[in-house]
Amino acid sequence: MSRKINIALVGNPNSGKSSLFNALTGLNQKVGNFPGVTVDKKTGQASISDTCTANIIDLPGTYSLYPKRADEWVAYKVLLQQDEKIKPDMVVLVADASSLKRNLLFCSQIIDLKIPLVIAFTMMDLANKKGTHIDIPGLERELGVPIVAINPRKNKGIPQLKKAISLIADNLELLPAREFINTSMLANDAVSDVKNMFPGISNYAAIHYLINHESFTLTQAQQDAVEQIEADHKFNPTKTQAEEIVQRYSRIKHVMQQTIVENDPLQKALFSEKLDKILLHRTWGYIILLVVLFLIFQSVFFVAQYPMNAIEWSFGQLAGWLTATMPSGWFSDLFINGIVAGLSGIMLFVPQIMILFGFITLLEDTGYMARISFLTDKLMRKVGLNGKSVMPMISGFACAVPAIMSARNIENKKERLLTIMITPLMSCSARLPVYTILIALVIPSKLYFGFLSLQGLVMMGLYLLGTVLALLVAWVMKFFIKSKERSFFILELPVYRGPRWKNVAVTMVEKAKIFVLDAGKVIMVISLILWALSTYGPSQKMAAVTAKYDALEHQYPTQAKELQKQRSTALLQNSYAGTLGKAIEPAIKPLGYDWKIGIALITSFAAREVFVGTMATLYSVGDDDNNSSTLRQKMLAARRDDGTPVYTLAAGMSLLIFYVIAMQCMSTLAIVKRETRSWKWPIIQFTYMTGLAYLMSLLVYQVLK
Repeated sequence: MSRKINIALVGNPNSGKSSLFNALTGLNQKVGNFPGVTVDKKTGQASISDTCTANIIDLPGTYSLYPKRADEWVAYKVLLQQDEKIKPDMVVLVADASSLKRNLLFCSQIIDLKIPLVIAFTMMDLANKKGTHIDIPGLERELGVPIVAINPRKNKGIPQLKKAISLIADNLELLPAREFINTSMLANDAVSDVKNMFPGISNYAAIHYLINHESFTLTQAQQDAVEQIEADHKFNPTKTQAEEIVQRYSRIKHVMQQTIVENDPLQKALFSEKLDKILLHRTWGYIILLVVLFLIFQSVFFVAQYPMNAIEWSFGQLAGWLTATMPSGWFSDLFINGIVAGLSGIMLFVPQIMILFGFITLLEDTGYMARISFLTDKLMRKVGLNGKSVMPMISGFACAVPAIMSARNIENKKERLLTIMITPLMSCSARLPVYTILIALVIPSKLYFGFLSLQGLVMMGLYLLGTVLALLVAWVMKFFIKSKERSFFILELPVYRGPRWKNVAVTMVEKAKIFVLDAGKVIMVISLILWALSTYGPSQKMAAVTAKYDALEHQYPTQAKELQKQRSTALLQNSYAGTLGKAIEPAIKPLGYDWKIGIALITSFAAREVFVGTMATLYSVGDDDNNSSTLRQKMLAARRDDGTPVYTLAAGMSLLIFYVIAMQCMSTLAIVKRETRSWKWPIIQFTYMTGLAYLMSLLVYQVLK
């Protein structure tokens, strides 16, 4: 009879835990969130033996059972049986054999929790290169638990690991034979009292009840009872923790002397250390970093445009076919211009998300991501961030949506929130169509020194403006976002390794699914609302427009095509969106904008690049000549009621500044809501970015006009 068990997969960061998870589960994985925190929860199904299958929970990496970050608390609560939904039957602990002293600290703590346990040693090849020789049978005897050497990247040792898991699964009552240290000596009387309250827990678990019971799922009566035990026995958590760590390292030293032979510490530097002398050099390191980031940004931008164009073309063909096939009416209009257009807006982001996360995974797999964080930490810390903030910010040049998702790597809540709040200020690729057409409209095509384009310099200036503003806003916000959590930037530099292409592919697919299934729901709702606002309007106004153009088409049948364009423009002008554009015209007039630009500001909230399409519709650019030069000519010819041009240098620069700063992307707001689990921060983000955009645009227009 087949049985199913729950296995918690734990280990230090960079120990090879994710590689083992992928080797055991393959593509049979799910990604979600642990309840109450935005920390990835990866689960997967694995076949252990003919009679045993396992649900494997990949817990966040942690160095010890004394948590400081949100992800460490997740792992801690599961191991202390304080997570209501995840109750592991056993633990597989992944340990880096090349850094055994550090890894054995966490191993020894798990052993003392008295949970069924198997230890998997990774990076044995690296340990051998360092001259470290491990007597695994001897270490098994010292620790009292089974140990299996594995290399999940090459699928070595996996059958042996499954066999060890199966043997433990057959005897779940077979706990580690002995305590690693004598934990009862740390607080003997207090430990006994806690164990009487909670029968079945180990001595070491009782100590953690005394230290962290406020964070456990206990009744108020139980909380009060534990507090009383602390008071009665004058329990000192800090002193107990310090004594425990001293005991553990003393015991670890003894164990290593018995079972491990290490070479002279002054051994020849490894390849990783030699490479770090170049990549972490105080001059060359930054130059190489800029080149790497430039190549990533360019690759994401240029590689993504091909699948994005294909998706856009496919949805265009689908919309055209549906228009020709479905009977005209409100339902077909809703389906084609609302649902299909909304789906197009969602799917259009998928290539960028997949490619960007593919590159991020490559950087993480090779070990270079940690070096990027290390190099940039000094600058980031001055504005309230840390080195791990730089990758989401750089990623924001391609698309803020995957960039904000990648901010999950930042452990400190305040620094993560600051990164999320400023990342949309980085000029994403969706702004590029707006920049291109407006710069061509108002900036002369001049060359300096024979090769420096004035239009290109303005374009670069817009990107730099967004970056500088992001750092300034972070510096200001750090004084308003309060956090008791102390900021630590403790970073382990992993060894350089070749990428795991299967892991890259799995990550790309999973991140795309998260975006489509979660953020996509919000995007679709807002798309339908925008469709309704642009399609419907006050009945009397819309009826009057329809009657007027019906009469004109009857009177001038040869001009039906041109009149149809004018009808579309008039209907849009009198729709609720058009009415809103007219309504906000007094507010945007000081910025140099007219009501048509007002409509574009509203419709481009769906996505900034919608600005160009809205302008094309408003200026009646037909399908036959719908290209940027024709649109520019129409926009250049646009006049206000007093005969002055709409797109002057002042108005054009004001509009460019507005699009650099303003939050006009519902996809970004949707993902911010998902990542912060609150509407509070998206609302604050939308408010400060729009307010700042208005003030800066007003200043630019008033200075230049």
